[in-house]
Amino acid sequence: MRSRARRATRRAQDTGAPTTCEHLASISADPRPGIPGHCEGCAALGENTWAHLRMCMTCGHVGCCDSSPHQHATEHFRRTGHPVMRSAEPGESWRWCYIDLRVG
Repeated sequence: MRSRARRATRRAQDTGAPTTCEHLASISADPRPGIPGHCEGCAALGENTWAHLRMCMTCGHVGCCDSSPHQHATEHFRRTGHPVMRSAEPGESWRWCYIDLRVG
């Protein structure tokens, strides 16, 4: 997702489009305290291998990124329409809007 975010941000800058969106701007706090250290979808499948974790800023669901085999974070967006995920990796604070394809 990181390279997709970089490409989308560059594309927005090249076209003069704003680099943020109403979805990113409307999120002020995490939906639940703490960050579980596992992908909920992979855990349900009995798997424990993923690349990176993402947390839904609407409901707190934690899923694996698009570099992971099952891409549970994107699946969660498609199933629920919840637009913003944030990195659940230590030391990372960026957020991604699936609707506007913006990083914030």
